[in-house]
Amino acid sequence: MIRSALLKSMNGYIDGNWCPADADRTVPVINPATGETIAIVPVMGRDETNRAVDAAARTLKTPASIEQRRKWLSRLADLMTQHRDELGRIITHEHGKPLAEAQAEVDYAASFFRYYAGCVDHLQPKQLSERPRNHTWTVYYRPAGVAALITPWNFPLAMLAKKFSAALVADCCCVIKPSSKTPLSMIALFSLIEQIGLPPGKANLVLGPAGEISDALCEHPAVRVISFTGSTSVGKKLIAKTAPHLKRLALELGGNAPFIVFDDADVDHAVDQLMANKFRGAGQTCVCANRVYVQQGIADTFSEKLAACVNAIKVGNGMEAGITMGPLIDRKAFDKVKRHVDDAISQGAVRVAGAVPIEPQPNQGCFFPPTVLRGITAQMECVNDETFGPLAPIIEFQSEAEVIEAANRTEYGLAAYVFTASDERAARVIPRLSFGHVGHNTGSGPTAEAPFGGMKHSGFGREGGLEGIHDFIETQTVPRP
Repeated sequence: MIRSALLKSMNGYIDGNWCPADADRTVPVINPATGETIAIVPVMGRDETNRAVDAAARTLKTPASIEQRRKWLSRLADLMTQHRDELGRIITHEHGKPLAEAQAEVDYAASFFRYYAGCVDHLQPKQLSERPRNHTWTVYYRPAGVAALITPWNFPLAMLAKKFSAALVADCCCVIKPSSKTPLSMIALFSLIEQIGLPPGKANLVLGPAGEISDALCEHPAVRVISFTGSTSVGKKLIAKTAPHLKRLALELGGNAPFIVFDDADVDHAVDQLMANKFRGAGQTCVCANRVYVQQGIADTFSEKLAACVNAIKVGNGMEAGITMGPLIDRKAFDKVKRHVDDAISQGAVRVAGAVPIEPQPNQGCFFPPTVLRGITAQMECVNDETFGPLAPIIEFQSEAEVIEAANRTEYGLAAYVFTASDERAARVIPRLSFGHVGHNTGSGPTAEAPFGGMKHSGFGREGGLEGIHDFIETQTVPRP
């Protein structure tokens, strides 16, 4: 079992108190690197969720000042930085990513609270300079209501930080539901939240599988905003379930990111950027490259350099020194990556880096060797479905028009990447790519200071930047003579 001063209570948190659920309803938390149970947490349901929403709704009636919100955000950012090493250790134990990578996630998460602390003044009431109809017009930014924040397992701290920081700056009261695979990061964060002086009910934590919890959040009339990161299929279900209640949704859904390298690009730089982008979190990120398009003239050179880098990755337990990639989250994830690799090879693809995967044994980690394939064609599964694992399939292309059409040949539109030495080419290509985030000569993902979100079946709404607050506020316009 994991031990930490930040995990003093393995329970949910409702109305300012740690709340156990029925002792007979629990779920284990598994370390994906070892297969061992590291914690037992309660399974909460509809009753606990409704209590959490009711507590949030009561607290919403007492607005917090701009200055108070700034203090909360700043203090929480400082506490996260202060406990960076311990939070990182908890993330590594429940997710599996290398410790340095987990600590970087803590820094990233803290940056959202720090950013919104710095721009909270944007929510001050605004008086129009014009006097239409001979009136003074003032625009107020009110909290949209109780916000439900539902987060996935792949960035257990950062995904919540994006949502909670924006909701808190908007003065919303929140009910938070983390993934059952990775609840410990959130329990640890609530240990810090207790220290910043939030009023009871401002932030509530419910633990357990989605079923009853999600249904209660969709149906409770006080919940006005649901912010969800996860699969497109679940996002569509949330749309259907909330439609009768006209709730506001912010959805970051699936991805199928193209990584396009033209023949005038700096190959070494493109390879370095792909390594950092693709194999972070063992490829279990929504913004990592899923399809690697390389122009034919440099395909051999690019593949050789990439293969050498991939073969140098050290796979293992993220708590061990020198490990640069951890396990996949579970056997289901392992089987999906293996299916994509086997499908491609059965259709003529060639493995140019990575060993043949070894079947995981019971009570052991699901480690998949980082893999590079060539000879990829458009009909293969790894091109049409998000692998969510350490597979880099290389697809060769000839022309600019060809690769733009291929890149857009997906229902998803979250992230894309373009590498070229020509600014003119970039100016032609990027506007024609239907993706909300397009890296230009970089594999960098989102940042707190800029809006991030998807197009098409990758969802709607934005996280980060001033735009990230919009999902959590209602504007109220007040004219007076």
